[in-house]
Amino acid sequence: MAGGNYAYPLDPDWSMEELIAVTNLYQVVEDAYEVGTSRSKILKAYADFKKVVSSKAFEKQLSRQFANVSGYEIYQVVKRAQTDESSKIKMEG
Repeated sequence: MAGGNYAYPLDPDWSMEELIAVTNLYQVVEDAYEVGTSRSKILKAYADFKKVVSSKAFEKQLSRQFANVSGYEIYQVVKRAQTDESSKIKMEG
């Protein structure tokens, strides 16, 4: 779903810094599918995201909501970045 013409799943109680951290992960995941992005950028964005969303259940809920609106899987991108030694990650489909 290139173009990102949808609303990101966000929590209205988050601070501006938290909103930026979560939104950054969403954008990095989009990049991984659309154009490819650096492995280190994905891992950094995910680490920042985890500082905001420490609950595994809430992480899964946000990931599901993001996948529903974007078609992109956060888990798959992060898993690939954690296991693939390549410097650039480009997801297929």
